[in-house]
Amino acid sequence: MLVQPINLRRPMTLKLCIAQLNFVVGDLQGNAQRIIDAARRAHADGARLLLTPELSICGYAAEDLFLRPAFVHACNDAVKSVASALAGLKDMTVVVGHPTGGDSRTRSVAVQNRFNAASVLCEGQVVATYAKRELPNYQVFDERRYFTPGDGVCVFEAGAPGERLRIGLLICEDAWFEAPARAAQAAGAQLLAVINASPFHVGKGYEREQTMRERVLETGLPLVYAHLVGGQDEVVFEGHSFALDAAGEVVGRAPSFQENLFAVAVEQTPDAIKLVASVEPERSPERDLWDALVLGVRDYIGKNGFPGALLGLSGGIDSALVLAIAVDALGADKVRAVMMPSPYTADISWLDAREMAQRLGVRYDEISIVPQFEAFKAALAGDFAGLPEDATEENIQARIRGTLLMALSNKLGSIVLTTGNKSEMATGYCTLYGDMAGGFAVIKDLAKTLVFRMARWRNDHDPYGSGANPIPERIITRAPSAELRPDQTDQDSLPPYEVLDAIVDRYMENDQSIETIVAAGFDRADVERVTRLIKINEYKRRQAPVGIRVTHRSFGKDWRYPITNRFRA
Repeated sequence: MLVQPINLRRPMTLKLCIAQLNFVVGDLQGNAQRIIDAARRAHADGARLLLTPELSICGYAAEDLFLRPAFVHACNDAVKSVASALAGLKDMTVVVGHPTGGDSRTRSVAVQNRFNAASVLCEGQVVATYAKRELPNYQVFDERRYFTPGDGVCVFEAGAPGERLRIGLLICEDAWFEAPARAAQAAGAQLLAVINASPFHVGKGYEREQTMRERVLETGLPLVYAHLVGGQDEVVFEGHSFALDAAGEVVGRAPSFQENLFAVAVEQTPDAIKLVASVEPERSPERDLWDALVLGVRDYIGKNGFPGALLGLSGGIDSALVLAIAVDALGADKVRAVMMPSPYTADISWLDAREMAQRLGVRYDEISIVPQFEAFKAALAGDFAGLPEDATEENIQARIRGTLLMALSNKLGSIVLTTGNKSEMATGYCTLYGDMAGGFAVIKDLAKTLVFRMARWRNDHDPYGSGANPIPERIITRAPSAELRPDQTDQDSLPPYEVLDAIVDRYMENDQSIETIVAAGFDRADVERVTRLIKINEYKRRQAPVGIRVTHRSFGKDWRYPITNRFRA
Protein backbone atom coordinates (compact mmCIF):
# COMPACT_ATOMS: atom_id res chain seq x y z
CA MET A 1 0.00 0.00 0.00
CA LEU A 2 1.34 3.37 -0.98
CA VAL A 3 1.35 5.82 1.93
CA GLN A 4 1.13 9.47 0.97
CA PRO A 5 3.57 11.68 2.89
CA ILE A 6 2.04 14.34 5.15
CA ASN A 7 2.46 17.82 3.73
CA LEU A 8 3.45 19.93 6.72
CA ARG A 9 3.19 23.09 4.59
CA ARG A 10 -0.48 22.50 3.78
CA PRO A 11 -2.51 25.30 5.40
CA MET A 12 -4.96 24.38 8.13
CA THR A 13 -8.11 26.49 7.93
CA LEU A 14 -10.42 27.59 10.71
CA LYS A 15 -13.61 29.23 9.57
CA LEU A 16 -14.99 31.80 11.98
CA CYS A 17 -18.16 33.82 11.72
CA ILE A 18 -19.03 37.28 13.02
CA ALA A 19 -22.67 37.51 14.06
CA GLN A 20 -23.32 41.14 13.12
CA LEU A 21 -26.83 41.15 14.55
CA ASN A 22 -29.48 43.62 15.71
CA PHE A 23 -30.34 42.89 19.34
CA VAL A 24 -33.02 44.48 21.51
CA VAL A 25 -32.12 45.79 24.95
CA GLY A 26 -33.73 43.65 27.64
CA ASP A 27 -35.09 40.99 25.28
CA LEU A 28 -32.95 38.28 26.83
CA GLN A 29 -34.91 35.36 25.44
CA GLY A 30 -35.11 36.86 21.96
CA ASN A 31 -31.42 37.82 21.93
CA ALA A 32 -30.39 34.37 23.15
CA GLN A 33 -32.45 32.73 20.41
CA ARG A 34 -30.85 34.94 17.76
CA ILE A 35 -27.42 33.83 18.97
CA ILE A 36 -28.48 30.18 18.97
CA ASP A 37 -29.91 30.43 15.46
CA ALA A 38 -26.78 32.19 14.19
CA ALA A 39 -24.51 29.58 15.76
CA ARG A 40 -26.44 26.72 14.18
CA ARG A 41 -26.36 28.36 10.77
CA ALA A 42 -22.65 29.15 11.06
CA HIS A 43 -21.85 25.60 12.20
CA ALA A 44 -23.82 24.11 9.31
CA ASP A 45 -21.81 26.32 6.98
CA GLY A 46 -18.54 25.00 8.35
CA ALA A 47 -17.66 27.64 10.93
CA ARG A 48 -16.25 26.51 14.25
CA LEU A 49 -16.08 29.89 15.99
CA LEU A 50 -18.88 32.45 16.29
CA LEU A 51 -18.23 35.92 17.69
CA THR A 52 -21.19 37.98 18.89
CA PRO A 53 -21.04 41.69 19.78
CA GLU A 54 -20.42 43.24 23.18
CA LEU A 55 -23.28 42.63 25.66
CA SER A 56 -25.13 40.63 23.02
CA ILE A 57 -27.21 38.79 25.60
CA CYS A 58 -28.84 41.95 26.97
CA GLY A 59 -28.27 44.52 24.21
CA TYR A 60 -26.20 47.68 24.41
CA ALA A 61 -26.65 49.72 26.46
CA ALA A 62 -29.03 48.62 29.19
CA GLU A 63 -28.18 51.68 31.32
CA ASP A 64 -29.62 51.47 34.86
CA LEU A 65 -31.02 48.02 34.21
CA PHE A 66 -27.45 46.97 35.04
CA LEU A 67 -28.06 48.19 38.61
CA ARG A 68 -30.88 45.70 39.14
CA PRO A 69 -29.58 42.36 40.46
CA ALA A 70 -32.54 40.55 38.91
CA PHE A 71 -31.48 41.78 35.47
CA VAL A 72 -27.89 40.60 35.84
CA HIS A 73 -29.05 37.24 37.22
CA ALA A 74 -31.40 36.83 34.25
CA CYS A 75 -28.50 37.57 31.90
CA ASN A 76 -26.43 34.86 33.57
CA ASP A 77 -29.30 32.42 33.13
CA ALA A 78 -29.57 33.38 29.45
CA VAL A 79 -25.85 32.63 28.94
CA LYS A 80 -26.38 29.16 30.43
CA SER A 81 -29.40 28.60 28.20
CA VAL A 82 -27.37 29.45 25.11
CA ALA A 83 -24.59 27.11 26.17
CA SER A 84 -27.07 24.30 26.79
CA ALA A 85 -28.84 24.82 23.46
CA LEU A 86 -25.54 24.59 21.58
CA ALA A 87 -24.24 21.51 23.38
CA GLY A 88 -24.76 19.35 20.31
CA LEU A 89 -22.65 21.47 17.96
CA LYS A 90 -19.41 19.51 17.86
CA ASP A 91 -16.21 21.59 18.06
CA MET A 92 -18.24 24.82 17.96
CA THR A 93 -17.08 27.73 20.11
CA VAL A 94 -19.34 30.74 20.66
CA VAL A 95 -18.42 34.02 22.36
CA VAL A 96 -21.29 35.94 23.96
CA GLY A 97 -21.23 39.31 25.71
CA HIS A 98 -23.12 39.86 28.96
CA PRO A 99 -23.02 41.56 32.36
CA THR A 100 -22.06 39.46 35.33
CA GLY A 101 -21.38 39.87 39.03
CA GLY A 102 -23.21 41.45 41.93
CA ASP A 103 -24.51 44.82 43.05
CA SER A 104 -21.50 47.00 43.85
CA ARG A 105 -23.69 49.67 45.48
CA THR A 106 -24.46 47.54 48.53
CA ARG A 107 -22.48 47.75 51.77
CA SER A 108 -22.60 44.00 52.31
CA VAL A 109 -19.40 42.22 53.26
CA ALA A 110 -20.23 39.72 50.55
CA VAL A 111 -20.34 42.41 47.86
CA GLN A 112 -19.39 41.35 44.36
CA ASN A 113 -18.23 43.57 41.56
CA ARG A 114 -20.23 43.81 38.36
CA PHE A 115 -18.41 43.34 35.06
CA ASN A 116 -18.95 43.93 31.36
CA ALA A 117 -17.97 40.41 30.39
CA ALA A 118 -17.75 37.90 27.58
CA SER A 119 -18.02 34.15 28.00
CA VAL A 120 -16.59 31.45 25.77
CA LEU A 121 -19.06 28.60 25.24
CA CYS A 122 -18.19 25.21 23.82
CA GLU A 123 -20.29 22.04 23.64
CA GLY A 124 -22.59 23.02 26.47
CA GLN A 125 -19.98 24.46 28.82
CA VAL A 126 -18.80 27.95 29.76
CA VAL A 127 -15.07 27.37 29.33
CA ALA A 128 -13.86 30.91 30.05
CA THR A 129 -15.15 34.33 31.07
CA TYR A 130 -13.31 37.59 30.46
CA ALA A 131 -14.05 40.96 32.09
CA LYS A 132 -13.54 44.16 30.10
CA ARG A 133 -10.50 46.04 31.36
CA GLU A 134 -10.94 49.53 29.88
CA LEU A 135 -14.29 51.15 30.71
CA PRO A 136 -15.19 54.22 28.62
CA ASN A 137 -16.72 57.14 30.46
CA TYR A 138 -16.96 59.88 27.84
CA GLN A 139 -19.38 60.99 25.12
CA VAL A 140 -22.40 58.65 25.38
CA PHE A 141 -20.58 56.12 27.57
CA ASP A 142 -21.26 55.62 31.31
CA GLU A 143 -19.60 52.27 31.90
CA ARG A 144 -17.87 53.27 35.13
CA ARG A 145 -21.31 53.94 36.58
CA TYR A 146 -22.16 50.28 36.13
CA PHE A 147 -19.03 48.16 35.94
CA THR A 148 -15.72 47.43 37.63
CA PRO A 149 -12.72 47.05 35.32
CA GLY A 150 -11.30 43.58 34.95
CA ASP A 151 -7.60 42.82 35.14
CA GLY A 152 -7.32 39.41 33.52
CA VAL A 153 -6.40 37.96 30.16
CA CYS A 154 -8.42 35.54 28.05
CA VAL A 155 -6.79 33.36 25.42
CA PHE A 156 -8.88 30.39 24.34
CA GLU A 157 -8.59 27.72 21.68
CA ALA A 158 -11.14 27.25 18.94
CA GLY A 159 -11.51 24.91 16.00
CA ALA A 160 -11.73 21.23 15.24
CA PRO A 161 -8.70 19.01 15.83
CA GLY A 162 -6.02 19.92 13.33
CA GLU A 163 -7.21 23.53 12.91
CA ARG A 164 -7.18 24.82 16.46
CA LEU A 165 -6.13 28.40 16.98
CA ARG A 166 -5.36 30.45 20.08
CA ILE A 167 -7.64 33.48 20.21
CA GLY A 168 -7.01 36.55 22.37
CA LEU A 169 -10.33 38.05 23.44
CA LEU A 170 -10.82 41.81 23.92
CA ILE A 171 -13.97 43.84 24.48
CA CYS A 172 -14.36 47.12 22.60
CA GLU A 173 -12.47 49.84 24.52
CA ASP A 174 -9.77 47.32 25.46
CA ALA A 175 -8.57 47.46 21.89
CA TRP A 176 -8.16 51.26 21.98
CA PHE A 177 -5.28 50.78 24.41
CA GLU A 178 -2.02 48.92 23.94
CA ALA A 179 -1.83 46.95 27.21
CA PRO A 180 -4.76 44.50 26.82
CA ALA A 181 -3.64 43.45 23.33
CA ARG A 182 -0.04 43.09 24.51
CA ALA A 183 -1.22 40.93 27.42
CA ALA A 184 -3.11 38.64 25.06
CA GLN A 185 -0.05 38.37 22.84
CA ALA A 186 2.14 37.49 25.81
CA ALA A 187 -0.36 34.79 26.81
CA GLY A 188 0.09 33.08 23.46
CA ALA A 189 -2.64 34.50 21.26
CA GLN A 190 -2.28 33.94 17.52
CA LEU A 191 -5.29 36.10 16.59
CA LEU A 192 -7.04 39.00 18.33
CA ALA A 193 -10.84 38.90 18.45
CA VAL A 194 -12.50 42.16 19.47
CA ILE A 195 -16.23 42.20 20.23
CA ASN A 196 -17.83 45.63 20.15
CA ALA A 197 -20.76 47.97 20.59
CA SER A 198 -19.38 51.30 19.40
CA PRO A 199 -21.97 53.98 18.53
CA PHE A 200 -21.90 55.45 15.05
CA HIS A 201 -20.93 58.92 14.04
CA VAL A 202 -19.90 59.97 10.56
CA GLY A 203 -16.46 58.55 9.80
CA LYS A 204 -16.30 56.35 12.91
CA GLY A 205 -16.02 53.07 11.01
CA TYR A 206 -12.78 54.06 9.33
CA GLU A 207 -11.45 55.52 12.59
CA ARG A 208 -11.93 52.09 14.12
CA GLU A 209 -10.06 50.42 11.28
CA GLN A 210 -7.12 52.80 11.79
CA THR A 211 -7.01 52.27 15.56
CA MET A 212 -7.18 48.51 15.20
CA ARG A 213 -4.37 48.74 12.65
CA GLU A 214 -2.23 50.25 15.41
CA ARG A 215 -2.95 47.23 17.66
CA VAL A 216 -2.02 44.85 14.85
CA LEU A 217 1.25 46.61 14.10
CA GLU A 218 2.16 46.69 17.79
CA THR A 219 1.53 42.97 18.31
CA GLY A 220 2.07 41.47 14.89
CA LEU A 221 -1.22 39.61 15.30
CA PRO A 222 -4.08 39.63 12.79
CA LEU A 223 -7.37 40.90 14.16
CA VAL A 224 -11.10 40.41 13.64
CA TYR A 225 -13.55 43.07 14.79
CA ALA A 226 -17.12 41.95 15.52
CA HIS A 227 -19.56 44.83 15.74
CA LEU A 228 -23.20 45.39 16.62
CA VAL A 229 -25.80 46.74 14.20
CA GLY A 230 -29.07 48.51 15.00
CA GLY A 231 -30.66 51.53 16.63
CA GLN A 232 -31.07 51.97 20.38
CA ASP A 233 -32.81 55.18 21.46
CA GLU A 234 -30.47 57.99 20.39
CA VAL A 235 -27.52 55.89 19.21
CA VAL A 236 -27.05 53.78 16.11
CA PHE A 237 -24.59 50.94 15.56
CA GLU A 238 -23.63 50.47 11.94
CA GLY A 239 -22.05 47.03 11.81
CA HIS A 240 -19.02 47.49 9.57
CA SER A 241 -17.28 44.48 11.12
CA PHE A 242 -13.89 43.82 9.59
CA ALA A 243 -10.70 41.75 9.55
CA LEU A 244 -7.09 42.94 9.40
CA ASP A 245 -4.09 40.82 8.43
CA ALA A 246 -0.80 40.85 10.32
CA ALA A 247 0.35 43.84 8.26
CA GLY A 248 -2.70 45.86 9.26
CA GLU A 249 -4.38 45.70 5.86
CA VAL A 250 -8.16 45.33 5.58
CA VAL A 251 -8.79 41.86 4.19
CA GLY A 252 -12.45 41.65 5.16
CA ARG A 253 -15.25 44.14 5.69
CA ALA A 254 -18.90 43.33 6.34
CA PRO A 255 -21.81 45.35 4.94
CA SER A 256 -22.82 48.38 6.98
CA PHE A 257 -26.26 49.03 8.54
CA GLN A 258 -27.56 45.53 7.97
CA GLU A 259 -27.43 42.19 9.74
CA ASN A 260 -24.87 39.76 8.42
CA LEU A 261 -23.21 36.47 9.31
CA PHE A 262 -19.77 37.51 8.14
CA ALA A 263 -17.43 34.60 7.42
CA VAL A 264 -13.65 34.80 7.76
CA ALA A 265 -11.34 31.91 6.86
CA VAL A 266 -8.19 31.72 8.96
CA GLU A 267 -5.47 29.82 7.08
CA GLN A 268 -2.57 28.67 9.28
CA THR A 269 0.87 27.62 8.11
CA PRO A 270 4.02 27.30 10.20
CA ASP A 271 5.08 30.68 8.87
CA ALA A 272 1.99 32.84 8.95
CA ILE A 273 -1.73 33.24 9.54
CA LYS A 274 -3.74 34.48 6.59
CA LEU A 275 -7.30 35.81 6.79
CA VAL A 276 -9.60 35.49 3.80
CA ALA A 277 -12.97 37.24 3.59
CA SER A 278 -15.06 39.43 1.33
CA VAL A 279 -14.41 43.18 1.40
CA GLU A 280 -17.26 45.64 1.07
CA PRO A 281 -16.11 48.82 -0.72
CA GLU A 282 -15.68 52.03 1.22
CA ARG A 283 -18.78 54.18 1.45
CA SER A 284 -19.37 57.92 1.20
CA PRO A 285 -20.10 59.89 4.39
CA GLU A 286 -23.49 60.84 2.95
CA ARG A 287 -24.50 57.22 2.38
CA ASP A 288 -23.42 56.29 5.91
CA LEU A 289 -25.33 59.22 7.34
CA TRP A 290 -28.49 58.45 5.40
CA ASP A 291 -28.44 54.80 6.39
CA ALA A 292 -27.88 55.76 10.04
CA LEU A 293 -30.92 58.02 10.02
CA VAL A 294 -33.06 55.40 8.30
CA LEU A 295 -31.98 52.64 10.67
CA GLY A 296 -32.45 54.90 13.68
CA VAL A 297 -36.05 55.68 12.68
CA ARG A 298 -36.89 52.09 11.72
CA ASP A 299 -35.58 50.58 14.94
CA TYR A 300 -36.97 53.20 17.31
CA ILE A 301 -40.43 52.82 15.82
CA GLY A 302 -40.25 49.06 15.30
CA LYS A 303 -38.68 48.08 18.62
CA ASN A 304 -41.13 50.27 20.53
CA GLY A 305 -44.16 48.89 18.71
CA PHE A 306 -45.51 51.99 16.95
CA PRO A 307 -47.66 51.15 13.90
CA GLY A 308 -46.35 54.09 11.91
CA ALA A 309 -45.31 57.72 11.95
CA LEU A 310 -46.80 61.12 11.16
CA LEU A 311 -45.31 64.57 10.83
CA GLY A 312 -46.18 68.11 10.00
CA LEU A 313 -45.17 68.84 6.41
CA SER A 314 -44.65 72.58 6.03
CA GLY A 315 -43.21 72.91 2.57
CA GLY A 316 -39.83 73.66 4.13
CA ILE A 317 -36.55 71.79 3.89
CA ASP A 318 -36.50 70.22 7.38
CA SER A 319 -39.87 68.50 7.24
CA ALA A 320 -39.18 67.48 3.64
CA LEU A 321 -35.98 65.70 4.68
CA VAL A 322 -37.66 63.98 7.62
CA LEU A 323 -40.46 62.77 5.36
CA ALA A 324 -37.98 61.27 2.90
CA ILE A 325 -36.10 59.52 5.72
CA ALA A 326 -39.33 58.19 7.24
CA VAL A 327 -40.53 56.73 3.95
CA ASP A 328 -37.17 55.06 3.31
CA ALA A 329 -37.29 53.64 6.84
CA LEU A 330 -40.91 52.51 7.08
CA GLY A 331 -42.47 52.53 3.64
CA ALA A 332 -45.03 55.02 2.34
CA ASP A 333 -47.97 53.07 3.76
CA LYS A 334 -46.81 53.68 7.35
CA VAL A 335 -46.15 57.42 7.04
CA ARG A 336 -48.69 60.24 7.10
CA ALA A 337 -47.99 63.91 6.35
CA VAL A 338 -50.18 66.74 7.61
CA MET A 339 -50.01 70.28 6.22
CA MET A 340 -51.36 72.86 8.71
CA PRO A 341 -51.41 76.24 6.98
CA SER A 342 -51.56 79.47 8.97
CA PRO A 343 -52.54 82.96 7.79
CA TYR A 344 -48.89 83.44 6.78
CA THR A 345 -48.32 80.22 4.85
CA ALA A 346 -47.22 81.00 1.30
CA ASP A 347 -49.04 79.38 -1.60
CA ILE A 348 -45.79 77.80 -2.76
CA SER A 349 -45.53 75.97 0.57
CA TRP A 350 -48.90 74.31 -0.05
CA LEU A 351 -47.94 73.40 -3.59
CA ASP A 352 -44.51 72.02 -2.67
CA ALA A 353 -45.86 70.00 0.27
CA ARG A 354 -48.58 68.46 -1.90
CA GLU A 355 -46.10 67.66 -4.65
CA MET A 356 -43.64 65.98 -2.31
CA ALA A 357 -46.32 63.87 -0.66
CA GLN A 358 -47.48 62.80 -4.10
CA ARG A 359 -43.95 61.91 -5.19
CA LEU A 360 -43.45 59.65 -2.18
CA GLY A 361 -46.97 58.25 -2.18
CA VAL A 362 -47.84 59.00 1.45
CA ARG A 363 -51.21 59.93 2.86
CA TYR A 364 -51.46 63.71 2.89
CA ASP A 365 -54.01 65.87 4.72
CA GLU A 366 -54.48 69.60 5.15
CA ILE A 367 -55.87 71.07 8.37
CA SER A 368 -56.02 74.84 8.50
CA ILE A 369 -55.06 76.36 11.85
CA VAL A 370 -56.63 79.74 11.03
CA PRO A 371 -59.86 79.14 13.02
CA GLN A 372 -57.97 77.94 16.08
CA PHE A 373 -55.51 80.84 15.85
CA GLU A 374 -58.31 83.36 15.70
CA ALA A 375 -60.01 81.66 18.65
CA PHE A 376 -56.83 81.87 20.75
CA LYS A 377 -56.38 85.54 19.93
CA ALA A 378 -59.99 86.25 20.82
CA ALA A 379 -59.66 84.41 24.12
CA LEU A 380 -56.54 86.38 25.01
CA ALA A 381 -57.65 89.74 23.62
CA GLY A 382 -58.40 91.22 27.01
CA ASP A 383 -55.06 90.27 28.51
CA PHE A 384 -53.13 91.29 25.39
CA ALA A 385 -54.95 94.63 24.92
CA GLY A 386 -52.53 97.41 24.01
CA LEU A 387 -49.59 95.05 23.49
CA PRO A 388 -48.02 94.58 20.06
CA GLU A 389 -47.90 91.20 18.39
CA ASP A 390 -44.58 89.43 18.89
CA ALA A 391 -43.17 85.90 19.28
CA THR A 392 -46.18 85.05 21.45
CA GLU A 393 -48.52 84.92 18.48
CA GLU A 394 -45.91 83.00 16.47
CA ASN A 395 -45.61 80.40 19.22
CA ILE A 396 -49.39 80.04 19.49
CA GLN A 397 -49.46 78.90 15.86
CA ALA A 398 -46.69 76.37 16.46
CA ARG A 399 -48.47 75.05 19.56
CA ILE A 400 -51.75 74.64 17.72
CA ARG A 401 -49.93 72.49 15.19
CA GLY A 402 -48.28 70.48 17.95
CA THR A 403 -51.64 69.89 19.60
CA LEU A 404 -53.21 68.68 16.35
CA LEU A 405 -50.36 66.30 15.62
CA MET A 406 -50.40 64.87 19.13
CA ALA A 407 -54.18 64.41 18.91
CA LEU A 408 -53.76 62.40 15.73
CA SER A 409 -50.99 60.41 17.41
CA ASN A 410 -53.19 59.63 20.42
CA LYS A 411 -56.09 58.57 18.25
CA LEU A 412 -54.15 56.55 15.66
CA GLY A 413 -51.17 55.29 17.67
CA SER A 414 -48.56 56.57 15.24
CA ILE A 415 -45.59 58.44 16.67
CA VAL A 416 -45.01 62.10 15.82
CA LEU A 417 -41.64 62.76 14.21
CA THR A 418 -40.35 66.24 14.99
CA THR A 419 -38.46 68.13 12.32
CA GLY A 420 -36.09 70.47 14.17
CA ASN A 421 -32.42 70.48 13.24
CA LYS A 422 -29.25 70.94 15.32
CA SER A 423 -28.86 74.62 14.43
CA GLU A 424 -32.34 75.30 15.80
CA MET A 425 -31.78 73.16 18.89
CA ALA A 426 -28.54 75.00 19.59
CA THR A 427 -30.02 78.48 19.41
CA GLY A 428 -33.53 77.82 20.70
CA TYR A 429 -35.11 78.65 17.34
CA CYS A 430 -37.95 76.27 18.15
CA THR A 431 -41.13 76.33 20.23
CA LEU A 432 -41.69 74.32 23.37
CA TYR A 433 -44.94 72.32 23.04
CA GLY A 434 -45.08 73.45 19.42
CA ASP A 435 -42.69 72.20 16.74
CA MET A 436 -40.80 70.44 19.58
CA ALA A 437 -43.88 68.37 20.44
CA GLY A 438 -43.46 64.76 19.38
CA GLY A 439 -41.86 61.44 20.11
CA PHE A 440 -38.70 61.22 18.04
CA ALA A 441 -36.42 63.96 16.67
CA VAL A 442 -35.02 62.54 13.46
CA ILE A 443 -32.60 65.30 12.41
CA LYS A 444 -31.84 66.94 15.77
CA ASP A 445 -28.11 66.23 15.23
CA LEU A 446 -27.95 67.60 11.68
CA ALA A 447 -26.85 71.21 11.28
CA LYS A 448 -28.92 73.21 8.81
CA THR A 449 -26.14 73.24 6.22
CA LEU A 450 -25.99 69.45 6.47
CA VAL A 451 -29.78 69.28 6.05
CA PHE A 452 -29.43 71.01 2.68
CA ARG A 453 -26.53 68.74 1.71
CA MET A 454 -28.45 65.59 2.56
CA ALA A 455 -31.56 66.79 0.72
CA ARG A 456 -29.51 67.18 -2.44
CA TRP A 457 -27.84 63.80 -1.87
CA ARG A 458 -31.21 62.08 -1.48
CA ASN A 459 -32.50 63.69 -4.65
CA ASP A 460 -29.50 62.24 -6.49
CA HIS A 461 -29.83 58.76 -4.95
CA ASP A 462 -32.62 56.28 -4.26
CA PRO A 463 -31.04 53.79 -1.83
CA TYR A 464 -34.27 52.14 -0.67
CA GLY A 465 -36.37 52.21 -3.81
CA SER A 466 -38.81 54.78 -2.45
CA GLY A 467 -38.51 57.00 -5.49
CA ALA A 468 -35.85 59.23 -6.98
CA ASN A 469 -35.80 63.00 -6.59
CA PRO A 470 -38.45 63.12 -3.85
CA ILE A 471 -37.84 66.71 -2.69
CA PRO A 472 -39.06 69.48 -5.01
CA GLU A 473 -36.19 71.73 -6.02
CA ARG A 474 -37.92 74.87 -4.77
CA ILE A 475 -37.97 73.47 -1.23
CA ILE A 476 -34.18 73.26 -1.35
CA THR A 477 -33.50 76.62 -3.00
CA ARG A 478 -35.98 78.98 -1.31
CA ALA A 479 -34.99 80.93 1.80
CA PRO A 480 -35.91 79.00 4.98
CA SER A 481 -38.83 80.48 6.92
CA ALA A 482 -41.01 79.50 9.87
CA GLU A 483 -43.88 81.39 8.16
CA LEU A 484 -45.31 82.63 11.45
CA ARG A 485 -45.43 86.31 10.49
CA PRO A 486 -45.48 88.24 7.21
CA ASP A 487 -42.35 87.99 5.02
CA GLN A 488 -40.42 86.08 7.70
CA THR A 489 -37.12 84.29 7.03
CA ASP A 490 -34.83 82.44 9.43
CA GLN A 491 -32.02 84.91 8.79
CA ASP A 492 -34.11 87.69 10.34
CA SER A 493 -33.34 86.11 13.72
CA LEU A 494 -30.13 84.14 13.13
CA PRO A 495 -26.75 84.67 11.46
CA PRO A 496 -26.32 83.04 8.03
CA TYR A 497 -26.39 79.28 8.51
CA GLU A 498 -22.85 78.87 7.15
CA VAL A 499 -21.63 81.13 9.97
CA LEU A 500 -23.99 79.79 12.63
CA ASP A 501 -23.18 76.14 11.95
CA ALA A 502 -19.44 76.76 11.92
CA ILE A 503 -19.62 78.47 15.30
CA VAL A 504 -21.79 75.68 16.75
CA ASP A 505 -19.34 73.10 15.42
CA ARG A 506 -16.35 74.83 17.00
CA TYR A 507 -17.97 75.77 20.31
CA MET A 508 -20.40 72.95 21.01
CA GLU A 509 -18.89 69.96 19.21
CA ASN A 510 -15.19 70.75 19.68
CA ASP A 511 -15.10 72.86 22.88
CA GLN A 512 -13.26 75.80 21.34
CA SER A 513 -13.29 79.01 23.35
CA ILE A 514 -14.89 82.23 22.19
CA GLU A 515 -11.45 83.81 21.76
CA THR A 516 -10.25 80.89 19.64
CA ILE A 517 -13.28 81.12 17.38
CA VAL A 518 -12.87 84.89 16.99
CA ALA A 519 -9.18 84.41 16.22
CA ALA A 520 -10.20 82.01 13.44
CA GLY A 521 -11.86 84.95 11.65
CA PHE A 522 -15.43 84.98 12.94
CA ASP A 523 -17.11 88.22 13.91
CA ARG A 524 -17.06 88.62 17.69
CA ALA A 525 -20.67 89.79 17.78
CA ASP A 526 -21.80 86.65 15.94
CA VAL A 527 -19.76 84.38 18.20
CA GLU A 528 -21.00 85.97 21.41
CA ARG A 529 -24.57 85.95 20.17
CA VAL A 530 -24.55 82.29 19.16
CA THR A 531 -22.77 81.07 22.29
CA ARG A 532 -25.17 83.06 24.46
CA LEU A 533 -28.14 81.46 22.68
CA ILE A 534 -26.64 78.01 23.25
CA LYS A 535 -26.36 78.71 26.98
CA ILE A 536 -29.78 80.23 27.59
CA ASN A 537 -31.69 77.56 25.68
CA GLU A 538 -30.51 74.58 27.70
CA TYR A 539 -33.95 74.40 29.36
CA LYS A 540 -35.59 73.85 25.97
CA ARG A 541 -33.23 71.10 24.93
CA ARG A 542 -33.88 69.20 28.15
CA GLN A 543 -37.54 68.98 27.12
CA ALA A 544 -36.91 67.95 23.53
CA PRO A 545 -37.64 64.40 22.36
CA VAL A 546 -34.83 61.92 21.98
CA GLY A 547 -33.27 61.86 18.53
CA ILE A 548 -30.59 60.21 16.44
CA ARG A 549 -26.93 60.90 17.23
CA VAL A 550 -24.78 61.08 14.07
CA THR A 551 -21.93 63.41 15.10
CA HIS A 552 -19.27 62.84 17.73
CA ARG A 553 -21.12 65.24 20.03
CA SER A 554 -24.86 65.67 20.02
CA PHE A 555 -27.32 67.42 22.30
CA GLY A 556 -28.17 64.49 24.55
CA LYS A 557 -25.89 62.22 26.53
CA ASP A 558 -22.87 63.93 24.97
CA TRP A 559 -23.91 67.35 26.30
CA ARG A 560 -24.61 67.68 30.02
CA TYR A 561 -24.67 71.30 31.11
CA PRO A 562 -26.68 72.73 34.01
CA ILE A 563 -29.76 74.74 33.18
CA THR A 564 -29.20 77.07 36.13
CA ASN A 565 -25.72 78.34 35.35
CA ARG A 566 -24.07 81.74 35.76
CA PHE A 567 -20.62 80.85 34.48
CA ARG A 568 -19.44 83.04 31.64
CA ALA A 569 -16.12 82.38 29.92
